[in-house]
Amino acid sequence: MKHLRYSCVSFLLSLSAILLNAQNLAWVSKAGARKIPSSKNQYWVNNYGAANDGSKLSTEAIQKAIDACAAKGGGIVSFKPGTYIMGSIFLKTNVHLVIDKDVLIKGSQDFADYPEIDTRIAGIEMKWPAALINIVNQKNVQVSGKGKINAQGKFCWDKYWAMRREYEPKGLRWIVDYDAKRVRTFLVQSSSDITLKDLTFSNAGFWTVQLLYSDHLTVDGITVKNNEDGRGPSTDGIDIDSSSWVLVENCDIDCNDDDFCLKAGRDADGLRVNRPTEYVVIRKCIARKGGGLLTLGSETSGGIRHVLATDLKAMGTGNGFHIKSATTRGGTVEDIYFRNIEMDSVGNAFMFTMNWNPAYSYSSLPAGYKYDSLPAHWKVMLTKVEPESKGIPHFRDIYVSNVTVKYAHRAISAAGLTQSSLDNFNFSSITIHSDNAGDVSYARDWKWQKVSIRAKDNKAIAVKNSDRSSL
Repeated sequence: MKHLRYSCVSFLLSLSAILLNAQNLAWVSKAGARKIPSSKNQYWVNNYGAANDGSKLSTEAIQKAIDACAAKGGGIVSFKPGTYIMGSIFLKTNVHLVIDKDVLIKGSQDFADYPEIDTRIAGIEMKWPAALINIVNQKNVQVSGKGKINAQGKFCWDKYWAMRREYEPKGLRWIVDYDAKRVRTFLVQSSSDITLKDLTFSNAGFWTVQLLYSDHLTVDGITVKNNEDGRGPSTDGIDIDSSSWVLVENCDIDCNDDDFCLKAGRDADGLRVNRPTEYVVIRKCIARKGGGLLTLGSETSGGIRHVLATDLKAMGTGNGFHIKSATTRGGTVEDIYFRNIEMDSVGNAFMFTMNWNPAYSYSSLPAGYKYDSLPAHWKVMLTKVEPESKGIPHFRDIYVSNVTVKYAHRAISAAGLTQSSLDNFNFSSITIHSDNAGDVSYARDWKWQKVSIRAKDNKAIAVKNSDRSSL
């Protein structure tokens, strides 16, 4: 009877947790684009002067086809088989851009072909080159097809590394990423009901796909191969940036920074904008090389919440689940579900930090520079968060379940702050094989159920400054 009583209690607790999860995730079916362009009127870019033999820059001709399509209420803009060279193009409402099999788009390697626009990059608003493909202030747009887009980003990588070598000895590591002004491949900004489907992207100059200040977005079945021509820096896969109601599924990412990343603004500028990333579903995807299977941050100022990441695989990825911020970011990361995950050969299965990469995260003007003569974005980066307490981030209500890790260097690295502990992290049905178990500090109210960490060094997780009753 005693055993039966305990079994009943356990069953009721499990049932309660299931019902609570169902209630908390009732929003999931609403994520993604609500509609796609319906007109079947077709416009061939070749009829407007685009060359399909890679012999000349075809940006203007492709844009003319897009404009003509939009002027007639929308339709399909298509390419005949071949290779096209282009700089920035701007899609419009009700246009469906189709890049079919046997079509290769190559990005121009001339910065002059990417006009600067008002946008946000790495957490601050500033002037920055337009992406190769842009959807800005539009509604009901689709980009799809089995074709390929090679951004040919080496010209951006070379510029960045040259600037790094110049800036770092001067104490300017914190600003070089912003001064380099590298080209993104695909940008959605201030738009609604946008669909990106099936294309293969390679060799991004900077981030591959950025979804910014937008809502009801679907990214389905894209492939990112940013290791074809070398290891370009900061070639994120998909960045969801202060956007909502986003569905990402069936994607395969191989890049050199975060694979699937959620962002919400940086420091004083991000706190000023104060726009969250929320209601995001990422499912049935693969991350190969890259900084993180799922990364939240480091730009957390507007908050990141209501996220479901499920049925994902990490294969050779730096981190499995990474939440990162800094003591000038602020914002709250909360109500995150990370479940049904497989990892193999990762650096850290779980990495949670509120003091990420100090050399990059904190801005300080070296001696010899006059503030009044600085570029506007330098001044934005140097703006202090006041009071300082606004810059303290918060991570809470994180739910991790059904995770199998075949090999990790470290099972977990988790560090909160004296001012902000890692609160209510829940781990269930976790199996990890690793070199070492790792460490946890400044954590409170953690819950473990059916968690197995088999570390080669036979040491347990090192726990400091935490509520040990829950660890």
